[in-house]
Amino acid sequence: MTHETVFSGFGGQGVLTMGMILGYAAIFEGKEVTWMPSYGPEMRGGTANCITIVSDEMISSPIISKFDTVVALNQPSIDKFEKAVKPGGNILYDTTTTLKPPTRSDIHIYSLPAGDIAVELKNTKVLNMIMLGAFIKITNVVSVESIWKGLQSVLPERYHKLIPLNQEAFMRGYNAVNVDSAVLI
Repeated sequence: MTHETVFSGFGGQGVLTMGMILGYAAIFEGKEVTWMPSYGPEMRGGTANCITIVSDEMISSPIISKFDTVVALNQPSIDKFEKAVKPGGNILYDTTTTLKPPTRSDIHIYSLPAGDIAVELKNTKVLNMIMLGAFIKITNVVSVESIWKGLQSVLPERYHKLIPLNQEAFMRGYNAVNVDSAVLI
């Protein structure tokens, strides 16, 4: 099993953290991982993405142009990466930050009002965890328990008091996505 994912959004939305948590979770399961961040010079508010590859076998290169899954936290991410999803792959996007949904008919399209869920949780900074929860439900790349270990490893100790909120956000995303409702024509 090899799963190639790009997480993409604006700087400050936690897209690099999503990929890092997934990477740590995969390491805890004994899998091979590459994590390659990319962001503009403006960081917060600019574009950011990271490629995270998880595999049961050695990974030949972290540089890829086609993905099994794209997780898009904003419209520019859909515009940039929709064409990069492998046929039969997945795109997961936040409906609260997009005006034009993906239109390809050869991929699975999942939508989630992650921004609205984050507002319900009274913390918009957990949007990334909501989307990560949906991603794990869709792909089953790693277990939820490994995500908890990855979260604890990635989140600085001074923020460990926020782990329960992040876990709640993750589970809200995990439970909100319906894997049987993907659009595939």
